[in-house]
Amino acid sequence: MTDVFIYDHVRTPRGKGRADGALAEITPVQLAAQMLQAVRDRNQLDSRLIEDVLLGCVVPVGEQGGNIARVAALVAGFDHGVPGMQLNRYCGSGLEAVNFAAAKVGSGQVDMAIGGGVESMSRVPMGSDGGAMALDPQVAFKMYFTMQGVSADLLATLHGFTREQCDAYAVESQRRAAQAWANGWFDRSVVPVKDVLGLPVLAKDEAIRPETTLASLAALKPSFQEMGTQYGFDGVALLKYPQLEAIAHMHHAGNSSGIVDGAAAVLVGNAESGARAGLKPRARIRSMATVGSEPTLMLDAPSYAAQKALKKAGMTASDIGLWELNEAFSSVVLCLMERLNVPHDRINVNGGAIAMGHPLGATGAMILGTLLDEMERRQVGTGLVTLCEAAGMGTATIIELV
Repeated sequence: MTDVFIYDHVRTPRGKGRADGALAEITPVQLAAQMLQAVRDRNQLDSRLIEDVLLGCVVPVGEQGGNIARVAALVAGFDHGVPGMQLNRYCGSGLEAVNFAAAKVGSGQVDMAIGGGVESMSRVPMGSDGGAMALDPQVAFKMYFTMQGVSADLLATLHGFTREQCDAYAVESQRRAAQAWANGWFDRSVVPVKDVLGLPVLAKDEAIRPETTLASLAALKPSFQEMGTQYGFDGVALLKYPQLEAIAHMHHAGNSSGIVDGAAAVLVGNAESGARAGLKPRARIRSMATVGSEPTLMLDAPSYAAQKALKKAGMTASDIGLWELNEAFSSVVLCLMERLNVPHDRINVNGGAIAMGHPLGATGAMILGTLLDEMERRQVGTGLVTLCEAAGMGTATIIELV
């Protein structure tokens, strides 16, 4: 396999995923197209050098339907010879798109490609695409299907995490994200989104709440208790995990990922293509892995994906300098930290989705870029990024500075 390098990455700021959010007026095609333009323009690339565009999108219907990657590339003004493909690995879609692009480069199919993702949750609500897992009783019964929030509470209960631990993690995510923005640590890679007139509409993540405290979170009621008890999801989960007497509900809007809009793009290629374009590689992709896990619990796969990626790279968890794990829920991060003995000061060091939000199809590419920027800032040689995914899956990628 040919070495695969990351040459650049960009992301939008995350806008609140509702009608009054700053990015609600921007179509998902435009969100993606503006990031593709940014990669091309700031690297002075001839778009004909980009041999494929792969974008994650978790709800590919309506304005996000069809093949948004191909359409966004054309809207961005790329040469019509550049193909595109949309893919869905649920919340890991953005990272999986980068991994697919890297695999095409590593196998010699292409020399340079872009992987990334997009999700406009204000314009195309989560769940708009349906799916048998949630809607077909026969399928749901066979899978012991539960809603993700109940799965997060189940995960916390199985591991003995407390509400205070989950809230404390969330408070720290807010503090770290606010600090990163105040110190300009995101400035290199966040590209302001513009409207149809070319005027900037958002330049900074919109959902951060730096005023968050343990006391303010303690006042919030658990968001998934009614869903679990009155709609029967607790009962389904307990059939799968009969060792528990009950599920302790502790997740809420303050310690779960926020609903936001956003897009991201990562430029990858082999050494020869970078040299032809006059680009300097920033990192090498060392290994990639995707795994399945038990679908009722659903959210514990990141540790397994990380272990598989580490094994492929001939590494152990102690070899990783910095970690990024999507903060779908506090318990997801607490679980990985416990299983792999990852100290809190080495994971999500600039906050995460609890503070800044989780634009489903884009997040994986976003946090890969966040990891790379922080590795460069600290001169930390190795990093691992991973995400949990619906239906019980996880994706991980290990990178090293060049």
